[in-house]
Amino acid sequence: MQYVDSTTTELAAHGAHYHVRRGRRIIVAIVLILAATGMWQLYARPEQRRNAVQPACEPVEFEGSRFTVCRLDPTRHELRLAASGADGKPLFTFGNLAKLLGPASARVSFAMNAGMYDLRGRPIGLYVEDGVEGHRLNRREGHGNFHLLPNGVFWQDGSGFHVATTETFATTAPEGVRFATQSGPMLVIDGALHPRITADGPSRKIRNGVGVTADGQPVFVISDDKVSFGKLARLFRDQLGCPNALFLDGFVSSLWDAASGRFDQDVPLGPMIVVSETAARQPIMPNQAK
Repeated sequence: MQYVDSTTTELAAHGAHYHVRRGRRIIVAIVLILAATGMWQLYARPEQRRNAVQPACEPVEFEGSRFTVCRLDPTRHELRLAASGADGKPLFTFGNLAKLLGPASARVSFAMNAGMYDLRGRPIGLYVEDGVEGHRLNRREGHGNFHLLPNGVFWQDGSGFHVATTETFATTAPEGVRFATQSGPMLVIDGALHPRITADGPSRKIRNGVGVTADGQPVFVISDDKVSFGKLARLFRDQLGCPNALFLDGFVSSLWDAASGRFDQDVPLGPMIVVSETAARQPIMPNQAK
């Protein structure tokens, strides 16, 4: 969510005190929204949702911190983005995502928050869902992590999966984009860390991001410990082999790992990345057996 994951001295000279104050105000606003919409009970008593799917996420330790790494295997997985239900209202939770998917929710392997959004749950950058553009590319300057340039785009087209800076995406103008989400800042850019990210700054939060390996495999990461931007970026580059990686968010970072039953329901989410077993691999549930 824009502004919530504010930093102090980790990202050089970026109005840290302003972001901290604004982040606190937005946290209060979220609480008021939950209370006003009657959604608070949903978060007070989160459910666990487990699917009979092959595990795609695994625990990883890097530089003394714990992470969960989830991999999309193009031979058995399909990806989609989801931001709103059939009624056009934001989903906000994995529980609502499961309701939207209906029987197909049994094929979900994992899901994760997919980028920054406003208080109404709407993307603030490029958002493409099944070939339909829901929000255009955002090239404006501004405050907050999203506008810590260069930011970037994660997308899927006919040639596979990609992460690149917003300017690279705009310049190359890829065709046939099926799914895309824009967030920021970039963590790794052509093998180099974002120039304004320090090695291991003092701002520590639960964070998540996405990278693409040199051979085109998407890798999704969420930290299980509070970590710096620098450590998350080095994990993508040095251990996971991603020459390009994009920060998705912090504070709201959440994961539905269906094989383990992890089902985070702590804060309202915006757009979501959903990775499912392909229909041909749909598991036979007990009540479906013949």
